[in-house]
Amino acid sequence: MPAFAGGFLYLLSAIIISTTLRGAPTVGLIQGLTPSLEGDPNPAVSPRTPEVKFISHHAFALIAGGALAAIAVGILTLVLLLLADATIFRRPESFSPMRPLILGGGIGVAVVTFAHQVVSALETHKFAVGSDHSNTAVEHALTTGTATALVDYLALIAGLVLAVGMIGLMINALRVGLLVRWMAFLGMFTGILIVLPIGGAELQVVPAFWLVMMGVLYAGKWPNGEPPAWAAGEARPWPSRAPAQRGRAGEPATAAAGANGGSGTDPAPAPAPAGAGGSSRKRRRKRGPGPRR
Repeated sequence: MPAFAGGFLYLLSAIIISTTLRGAPTVGLIQGLTPSLEGDPNPAVSPRTPEVKFISHHAFALIAGGALAAIAVGILTLVLLLLADATIFRRPESFSPMRPLILGGGIGVAVVTFAHQVVSALETHKFAVGSDHSNTAVEHALTTGTATALVDYLALIAGLVLAVGMIGLMINALRVGLLVRWMAFLGMFTGILIVLPIGGAELQVVPAFWLVMMGVLYAGKWPNGEPPAWAAGEARPWPSRAPAQRGRAGEPATAAAGANGGSGTDPAPAPAPAGAGGSSRKRRRKRGPGPRR
């Protein structure tokens, strides 16, 4: 299934990018403030010059990581569209914008993910071969350049669009019973991580894991059987834990629970008919007193 490959590629891209950038030289607080303390707030050679040159020299690895991430996001988009179609088929009144949001946001995130690394490589290379290595030139190469700022802005918009579509899809897929509860919540968290790629490769394992589990679900290998809504072709919300636990403990069936307001207790015995006690006393009086001993 492509979902397995998507999860692997997404995790691999995060490992490549984070491992590459981890080797970049860093500038400590004292080192960064030294030019200002010496009376030169804008030195000819910024303390961050080695960092920018390092990124330029490792551009190939970063671009490769961005390309793998873009492919993974493309696979994620296809997985989400398949789930959206299955959800809409079982519940046509589901959140209708989720499909165009996922399609547009997914394509946008895939494109800007790759474009970000390409633009970064071009800007840092221009800095490395140029003669201006001041603080202003460093900021331009890393953050304030026109192309860099534009890509970052588009990445934020595309990520938000995709996240909104994913969250809407997870809610509706859970409602019709295509996803178990923890997979729906994990899918929402995946959408948030795509917008805010925090935590490095350690936390980016979450989207990779979610994609792999979707591959397991699509392959029909879900542990303890797939949600019944897949085979039924209609909305079948996944049963909650409480009824299942009552069934395993041998307690009354859900029909009895429903008769008692869902409490799961045995129904109270029906009251005795009026006058039953009086008829019994009359029969005892007719028999008369028992034999004396």
